[in-house]
Amino acid sequence: MVHEALLYVKEDENDVRCGLCAHRCRIAPGARGVCGVRENREGVLLSLVYGSLIAENVDPIEKKPLFHVLPGSRSFSIATPGCNFRCDFCQNHEISQMPREEGRIVGRERTPEEIVELALQDGARSIAYTYTEPTIYFEFAYDTAGIAREKGLVNVFVTNGYMTGEMLELLAPRLDAANVDLKAFNDDFYRKRCGARLQPVLDSLRKMKELGIWVEVTTLLIPGCNDSDEELRQIAGFILSLGPETPWHISRFHPQYRMTETPPTAAASIHRAARIGRSAGLKYVYSGNIPGDIGENTLCAHCSHLLIGRIGFSIERLNLKESACPRCGTPLDGIF
Repeated sequence: MVHEALLYVKEDENDVRCGLCAHRCRIAPGARGVCGVRENREGVLLSLVYGSLIAENVDPIEKKPLFHVLPGSRSFSIATPGCNFRCDFCQNHEISQMPREEGRIVGRERTPEEIVELALQDGARSIAYTYTEPTIYFEFAYDTAGIAREKGLVNVFVTNGYMTGEMLELLAPRLDAANVDLKAFNDDFYRKRCGARLQPVLDSLRKMKELGIWVEVTTLLIPGCNDSDEELRQIAGFILSLGPETPWHISRFHPQYRMTETPPTAAASIHRAARIGRSAGLKYVYSGNIPGDIGENTLCAHCSHLLIGRIGFSIERLNLKESACPRCGTPLDGIF
């Protein structure tokens, strides 16, 4: 379902300037932006993926990962094809890179109303815009989130954070939480591995916090690429500047897409990064992709009492008293 885009301006000779993501593509008539799903037709910018869902599932909210948003609940999760990044290590490259690499856009047609109704039928407490980059299907996410909010559902983005401030200001009244990938802390990594830049991601993280959106951060730890002590200290220090309550998920890399020769991340490297995060002063640091690791659990930031015990995406123990520690009464930060 072709749909006129939001956040663009017309320029000379029917060119348009997209203001949705930090690429700010200037798009000539008949051309598409970096994402491959926004096309200029005679001076009108169109979204080619409005309502074209390539993925639609009910997931545990912990899978996003969001550990401080409605723990143990189900999240109705959707995606369209496309992405404004081209990460060499993308785990969903078959769908995220489809418009760019295959020239195809496919998906089941859905309306925002249908998505909300399906979420309610499935007993979900939230809708997650995820799998690919939700920024590139913003118009559909925006419309769906508005209806979802009216029906009492929480809205969450799982995102690379490469959006503009204008987009975030428009979305913020409808967005409750986001898990943002902070993939590295050097611009060279972003340029070479992702086709993007670091600074807009940092700007988006700050903007989200300013707008009152609950933020959790994920870093995929890739051996030899972004796992030095110095870089991890920089990432932890930046997250701390957002607020010590900001959770940091340190996730284990597995070989895929264009990085099949890179070995999986050793568990010891994940634990080393977690120690750096805790030493920096972060309240909540999590070990990702190591099911059964004690680093998946949530502890009270004041007395270290076990509040949420996890194995993978499953909650094994939920020990809260009205979202606070039952031992010392310290509130657990998040959305409950």
